Amino acid sequence: MGLNSLLRGTGTAIVTPFAADEKIDFDSLKKLINFIIEGGVNYIVSLGTTGETPTLTREEKQEIVKFTSETIGGRIPLVVGIGGNNTKQVVEDMASMNLYDAVAILSASPYYSKPSQEGLYLHYKTIAEAAKLPLILYNVPGRTGRNMDAATTIRLANEVDNIAGIKEAANNLEQCKEIMANTANDFLVVSGDDDLVAEQLKLGMDGVISVAANCFPKEFSSMVNAGLSGDDETAATINATLQPAYELLFAENNPAGVKAFLFEKKLIQNTLRLPLTPLSSGWHDKIKTYLQGMN
Repeated sequence: MGLNSLLRGTGTAIVTPFAADEKIDFDSLKKLINFIIEGGVNYIVSLGTTGETPTLTREEKQEIVKFTSETIGGRIPLVVGIGGNNTKQVVEDMASMNLYDAVAILSASPYYSKPSQEGLYLHYKTIAEAAKLPLILYNVPGRTGRNMDAATTIRLANEVDNIAGIKEAANNLEQCKEIMANTANDFLVVSGDDDLVAEQLKLGMDGVISVAANCFPKEFSSMVNAGLSGDDETAATINATLQPAYELLFAENNPAGVKAFLFEKKLIQNTLRLPLTPLSSGWHDKIKTYLQGMN
């Protein structure tokens, strides 16, 4: 089974709940995992950037993967994020981490160093050849400072056997179209832009790895399922109700917005690790108002 079948639909890039002392709050993580699964999402992505991975130690990352895998208990697939801007270190991290029953690795494009397209190609080729599981590329130029061109993605998809898909978050519909037109039918192409998903599904994309699905798993997965089944009207209707939430989720930074939502839903504490801080009071008040309107 290709990843475009196994991971079709809604994936949640899950946050890492912290207690007031900034230690990992495993009780809240368990509660959140169950909330997400019961909401109908199709899979969970652990240790994505929404999980504040730059602030986690190697030991904490391993504990989170183990706990998440055990809590999911085979109910839905698990994808694990392993990335960075030091290619050699990423390869070492892949070799040392126990991935339990994960089905794929999601690897964000190198940040800050802004490599050339050839550098991006060689980075992903190198780590894909070392990966224990199929590799999903993650293009997110808003965070990395460098777009991975469609031509580079297509080259990787067609030349490197272990590269099985891409999370495309360049906010560029034409780039998505070009990738889909020039890769194999079983190459997974999912969105990383929550606000564009409804339109991207019309293009034939396979789904999304979402931030919003942490706090709105039922609504968001219902929208994605409607879009995948060709019910564009229902998808558009649900999407319209969620549009204000997208602005609030990303108003200051991710995951400050989603953690504020989850705090108001009494699922986690509103704690982040520096350099990130909780959402400012003005935006947080808007989240309260939005949730009151939904209720």
